[in-house]
Amino acid sequence: MSTETARPKLTLTRIFNAPRDLVFQAWTDADHLARWWGSPGVPLRVVNADIRPGGSFFYEQTTPDGGVMQALLIFRELQAPSRIVFVSAFADAAGQIARAPFSPLWPLQVMTTLTLTEEGHQTRLTLQGSPLEATAEENAMFASILGNLEQGFGGTFAQLEAHLAAVAG
Repeated sequence: MSTETARPKLTLTRIFNAPRDLVFQAWTDADHLARWWGSPGVPLRVVNADIRPGGSFFYEQTTPDGGVMQALLIFRELQAPSRIVFVSAFADAAGQIARAPFSPLWPLQVMTTLTLTEEGHQTRLTLQGSPLEATAEENAMFASILGNLEQGFGGTFAQLEAHLAAVAG
């Protein structure tokens, strides 16, 4: 049973020293995304990339202990250069949505909306994410680790920042 009430929300804001068009491209071009997305220090391999509304970015990461985790970004909206909406989910080896390897209570899908705003020569990225069609227990699990999610995205955003700096030259 799903609930649309009491949905916890992750909200993060970060300023990048790069033009908005480049930040948008880093999120929507598979070659760019493969260079910075994911957990710091965990190699990422792109299995399949079809980045368009209705398409997905299917990848796997190998953890330091040798475990392999697959995941998806399923794109809902791409409004260049200001808005990206995607669903993130863990996946099985065939690319089908699957339970998270770390908990059966993690939501199957998390809806994420990115808003990119120009601020001079910089870009303000605002990320908002909430469980999609989640049970009360899944919402509670998501809410219980918001701090960990903020920390995890901090590392991912640091990788994005380094990538943007390298690309911008």
